[in-house]
Amino acid sequence: MPIDDCNHDFQALAATKLPAHLERMRAAMQSAMAMSDFAVSGVGVRSLLKKHGRTYDFPGCYVLIKAGKPLYVGISRAVFSRLRQHVMGKTHFDASLAYRMAAAERPHTKTRGDAMQDPAFATAFQTHRAFLRTLQVAAIDIPNPVELYLFEVFAAMAFDTTTWNTFRTH
Repeated sequence: MPIDDCNHDFQALAATKLPAHLERMRAAMQSAMAMSDFAVSGVGVRSLLKKHGRTYDFPGCYVLIKAGKPLYVGISRAVFSRLRQHVMGKTHFDASLAYRMAAAERPHTKTRGDAMQDPAFATAFQTHRAFLRTLQVAAIDIPNPVELYLFEVFAAMAFDTTTWNTFRTH
């Protein structure tokens, strides 16, 4: 019986669908977008979608790229909105990757909210958020949630983004 309207069994996903998505992602990486596009104050998601030839925000996977090498794989039900959050978000919820990078630089035992109130940690957070703006990003649409969730892990493993990707629950 299909889960979330995914009409493929796991074997078909692993053998055919996920590798096909990976090839689409590799192709998208050849014409990656600048993350700085998502950090322009006053430029919203609608304008970004239009600039990049899209008519709607889409569910899919994205890869953040540093100097041609994948750094992080993420997924979202609204990819352009999520990318904007990474570089414009002010909280550990919105800019979770910048938060994780700051926490690696400045480990702490505080709650996430309390860490964000610490001036030294806040500076590290801002620095890493600014770093994310220097990256490139490639994205592909994957409407089916089962394929999307499985592809995130598949792509993170294929691109070896183990420094910043984790699938531990918290």
